[in-house]
Amino acid sequence: MIVAIGNNGIRHAKLEALSGAGAPLVSLLHPMAFVSQYASIGPGSVVFAGAVVNADARVGYGAILNTGCSVDHDCVLGNAVHVSPGARLAGAVSVGDRSWVGIGACARQLIRLGCDVTVGAGACVVSDVADGQVVVGVPAKVVVTG
Repeated sequence: MIVAIGNNGIRHAKLEALSGAGAPLVSLLHPMAFVSQYASIGPGSVVFAGAVVNADARVGYGAILNTGCSVDHDCVLGNAVHVSPGARLAGAVSVGDRSWVGIGACARQLIRLGCDVTVGAGACVVSDVADGQVVVGVPAKVVVTG
């Protein structure tokens, strides 16, 4: 099964319920996506055309890696994360459960994005972001604290 709901929180809850009921979750990888043989993609995830997932990246279940995004080496993405089209995560970035990285946004290497974080479109994250925060701009600044 795949849960095709854009809202990360709702998708996460539905995936938990289905998994708890024993439903088989599968991942969908577009034939024009590149996923390193040394990366792992969790069940119920979708990797769209042009997405790149590099060596030793780990993606949790129910993730959306949208068109043309890149998840570089040693990144760790939690469950029900959405990386929007054209977003870029440099090496060893950590993204917590249910977080959303907006279209064209980027995060420099070794950044930690907490759970339920929203990174606005085109933002450039150069420092860690705590759980529940919304950041926008270049460099990214907190506009909402969870």
